[in-house]
Amino acid sequence: MFGILNTEEIEDLINTQLVGRLGCHADGLTYVVPISYAYDGESVYSLGFEGQKMDMMRKNPSVCFQVDNTNNLDNWQSVIAWGQFEELKDPNMRSEALKKLNQRKLPVIISERMHLTDQWPFVPENFDDIKGIVYRIHLTKKTGRYEKTIPGSFFAT
Repeated sequence: MFGILNTEEIEDLINTQLVGRLGCHADGLTYVVPISYAYDGESVYSLGFEGQKMDMMRKNPSVCFQVDNTNNLDNWQSVIAWGQFEELKDPNMRSEALKKLNQRKLPVIISERMHLTDQWPFVPENFDDIKGIVYRIHLTKKTGRYEKTIPGSFFAT
């Protein structure tokens, strides 16, 4: 069965995933890249570094963000959201965003890229010491879909 996720299901999926995909477009090129993120109900926050993604979002701040949860090929949920990129240069806004990233519920074993500091999982004494570019995507539109096999149906696994 295919369906449309309601607002609560969309919010739950964005809140519970650790990695999303960020899509940006500039100078005739579309670029999609996975990012680790934190979500506060309005915006997605992330930490990045100089490179193609940042260059493109600075040129064109209109971006797309996608998350999914795939249990198997006939039991999945997916959300696509659109929003505006904003680089957080103000020290207070940057620190608040880094706190959100630090407060994410992460599994015990994660990639080094998800660690904000060498002291992870401990909170850094000074968020200003964290290197990189802190940004947020203010989400303006969200949509979600799902597929779920009904137990006992012809295609049930």
